[in-house]
Amino acid sequence: MKPIIEFCASNMHHGTDKLMKKLEANPDYEVIEYGCLGNCGECYLAPFGMVNGTIVSADTVEELETKMMDEIEEQQAVQEALDRIIDDL
Repeated sequence: MKPIIEFCASNMHHGTDKLMKKLEANPDYEVIEYGCLGNCGECYLAPFGMVNGTIVSADTVEELETKMMDEIEEQQAVQEALDRIIDDL
């Protein structure tokens, strides 16, 4: 299952539009842009997005990309561990 990465159109003034376009070019990700993700305080203050429903924010867009990739890896590791547990049952 592809990770779902969501961006808020109102957050693009932080430069997240460039990151969104970069991630859209990768077929391993499902990238979605919304007019609003309902996190207005976060949106106003810093670059942010969501990875499979988890909010990820950072001081810079470069840091946001790193944090998003870390979040994806962490979520995949958890899913793989759960899959192993289920297989062992």
